[in-house]
Amino acid sequence: MFKKLAAFAFAAMTTFAAPAFAGDQDFVLMNSTGYDIAEVYVGPTKSNSWGSDIMGSGTLDDNHFVTIKFPHSTTVCKFDLKVVYTDKDTATWSNIDLCDTSKITIFWDKKAEIPDAGDAKP
Repeated sequence: MFKKLAAFAFAAMTTFAAPAFAGDQDFVLMNSTGYDIAEVYVGPTKSNSWGSDIMGSGTLDDNHFVTIKFPHSTTVCKFDLKVVYTDKDTATWSNIDLCDTSKITIFWDKKAEIPDAGDAKP
């Protein structure tokens, strides 16, 4: 399973970012990893803290999705995503531009043993 914490960094496509408006960071997270997710954390890329589990008490089963809504307005666009699977293993994705991304589908590549977020756009 997931024996390592792996990261997938997204390259920036533009030099200048437009200002974010309330709700621009909301997105749909689709779990296509082959495993159930117990916890999801989303934090600004430059932050040292993940904050609270945004899944609460539920789980995100494989091949299911959840809509992530940001309860407050922020001008931050770049976020990191961390998931904790039901077996307590973790995976992270870094530098995702949530102002330009409305759907993220996460995959697990067993051969390469790294996560991938196929639908996320920088």
